[in-house]
Amino acid sequence: MKKELALLALAAGLSTGGCATVLNGTNIDYSTETSPTGADVVFLGGLSCTSPCQLEMRRGSDTRVDITKDGYEPVYVLIQSRLGGSTFGNILLGGGIGAAIDGGNGASNFLAPRPLIVKLAPLGSGEPALLLDKDGAVVSTVDEHNDQVRADVAKTIGNDLAEYEGKPEAGE
Repeated sequence: MKKELALLALAAGLSTGGCATVLNGTNIDYSTETSPTGADVVFLGGLSCTSPCQLEMRRGSDTRVDITKDGYEPVYVLIQSRLGGSTFGNILLGGGIGAAIDGGNGASNFLAPRPLIVKLAPLGSGEPALLLDKDGAVVSTVDEHNDQVRADVAKTIGNDLAEYEGKPEAGE
């Protein structure tokens, strides 16, 4: 009898909220670093800091970050909210209710790139700004990254902010 009550309580708990919401929350610590340090970092919505810095951001929200530093080319990076693996666990263990909750509030998402590490290009050098991984290896140029995610991010932040000139595909 006690075992059945415990299982019933567990099932009720799973059906009232998403696992990712409970485990992850809807916000995430997001760190930004630049090489060289001391750049001004400004996110859509008004969050700002000087690199290196860490801010709390919404997991389910695409955004754009503008980075400037005297003597370096200004650059922006599109940050994409991507679906995480917890969604599939939610569907298997908790059914569609948990997945719907986590999908709606973004708790099952993560932000990419994370952490954001940018090697700035010296003013007038003709060099591109680079995205680096946490070990300092080059992942891609900032332009290559932005080009890969631009159409998707433009759906949420708008074509102007994403600097997207394309047209939404049918059904979007």
